[in-house]
Amino acid sequence: MYTKNNMNEKRTSWVLLVIATAILATTPGFAVEETEGWKPAPPMPDKFDWVQMTSDEWLKGEIIAMYDESLEFDSDEFDEQSLDWGDIKEIRSVQIFQVRFLDNTIATGKILLEGDIILVIGKQTSEHERSQVLSITPGESKRRRDYWTGKISAGLNIRTGNTEQTEFNAKANLIRRTPQSRINIDYLGNFSESDDISIADNQRLNANWDRFISNRFYWTPVYGELFRDPFQNIANRYTIGIGLGYTVKDTSKVDWDVTAGIAYQGITFDDVLPEEDNTETSPALVIGTKYENELTGWMDFHFDYKFYIVSEEAGTYTHHLLTGFEFDLTGDLDFDVDWVWDYVKNPRQNSAGDFPEQSDFRMMFSLGYSF
Repeated sequence: MYTKNNMNEKRTSWVLLVIATAILATTPGFAVEETEGWKPAPPMPDKFDWVQMTSDEWLKGEIIAMYDESLEFDSDEFDEQSLDWGDIKEIRSVQIFQVRFLDNTIATGKILLEGDIILVIGKQTSEHERSQVLSITPGESKRRRDYWTGKISAGLNIRTGNTEQTEFNAKANLIRRTPQSRINIDYLGNFSESDDISIADNQRLNANWDRFISNRFYWTPVYGELFRDPFQNIANRYTIGIGLGYTVKDTSKVDWDVTAGIAYQGITFDDVLPEEDNTETSPALVIGTKYENELTGWMDFHFDYKFYIVSEEAGTYTHHLLTGFEFDLTGDLDFDVDWVWDYVKNPRQNSAGDFPEQSDFRMMFSLGYSF
């Protein structure tokens, strides 16, 4: 016989069963709405650029540029970030950009990237496959500095006591990118003084302007280098020339370029024999390679090598090698370890009849700031 308590218990069980069934039936719908229904602003944002990662996380901020399969993104919360192009699921920009594609066409407008399709929304909306995007740069920026990125590194070592010694090294890199060209400026300097006597003074400044022919080939209408190292008996050396370049590998992790060109080189020697002229000029064949690899999320490797074939009086063969590692510390701050090798096959004899060493080696430790 059922009692009143039995009936209440049965009624409660049915109510709980109905509630559980309703929850199970509606949960998938809610999940779809949460993960797929939300967008930053329909149809396009009006204040910020938005980027969605493949993890479905959204980032709000400012797109700086995309080059070499890496999107530079600035967020007030997370500072400047380099995002792998392959890890990006969606882009909705408020800014106007110039998007260059593999067929060398350029479209200007706001960007809407969804899946494998990218729309550039301007005076005319163009549709392309995502895989065809080569670069993204500011389209109508009022700030010319938006085209520039760079890094400055410096190291200092001061020793006092029985020996007063100061060592200072500096390294700087500036790059200006547009959809069709690239300007690259590099500086490397090393100074050392012991008991008020200079024991090292090595400075090198490089600049080149590249024009893209395709996604792999580019030519350099002009490049130049200024170099001085009195301890190698080189008061000043300038090189100016033209060349061609080829991108061997270009991924989100690895960049590898090779270059070749012809140039004109002029040298002023610091100290020569009394009967010799202290200046020399020579044609030059220039070949180089530059390799960068993001080994981990916090460590990068770089290798930059260039050699010159010149006349015997100018040294016959000279080269410059810069290689090392960059370790991410925090935000835009890095710790750099670099190794440098400068070589001259036939250094010029000085007034005392001595020849400088063919090779100079340096190890440099510095803190770097990227911007």
